[in-house]
Amino acid sequence: MVPSVVLAAFVLVLPVELPDKTLFATLVLATRFPALPVFVGVGTAFGLQVAIAVTAGSLLSLLPEALVTAVVAVLFLVGAVLLWRSATAGPEDDGEAAQTREQTSFLRAAAVSFGVLFAAEWGDLSQLATAGLAARYDEPISVFAGAWAALLVVSGLAAFLGRKLADRLPVAMIRRVAAVLFLVFAVVAVVETARLLAG
Repeated sequence: MVPSVVLAAFVLVLPVELPDKTLFATLVLATRFPALPVFVGVGTAFGLQVAIAVTAGSLLSLLPEALVTAVVAVLFLVGAVLLWRSATAGPEDDGEAAQTREQTSFLRAAAVSFGVLFAAEWGDLSQLATAGLAARYDEPISVFAGAWAALLVVSGLAAFLGRKLADRLPVAMIRRVAAVLFLVFAVVAVVETARLLAG
């Protein structure tokens, strides 16, 4: 485990996920079910999705180094553009939340939360970032730990703090900061690609 890679994954994934649709899906789930099973279900779904993204990124790293850095640059550049363009849009909400919590078992609430988040996370920007980091650093366990920790922080905030968090999030600013982070990673990858091709 490399602490600097864990930190890089955490710092990059956290601001990407804060204004994301999966955060608001978790908020909605937390209005329907008790917070703990929602957190368990959402956290498990995030763990599986991070493992999938890290595996995809690690497979990328088996390709020639110049090709890998070029693909990583494209992944981060696409992420930066998407984040910047969505900065002025409002929070991505999955519909009106139910005002009363459903009375249901812990296992059922966790299973519903897992299913909703596992489906919502496919092709998400945090998944893109995680795959890019896994390809760039070739440190799958460190990337997994940092990315999953960031996602657990976000899902914990959403499950336990609920709507208060959604109302106070400076969504546009968070998305712009995340876009700049993505752009920095893209530029670094482009420089590395140029260096490898020149050498």
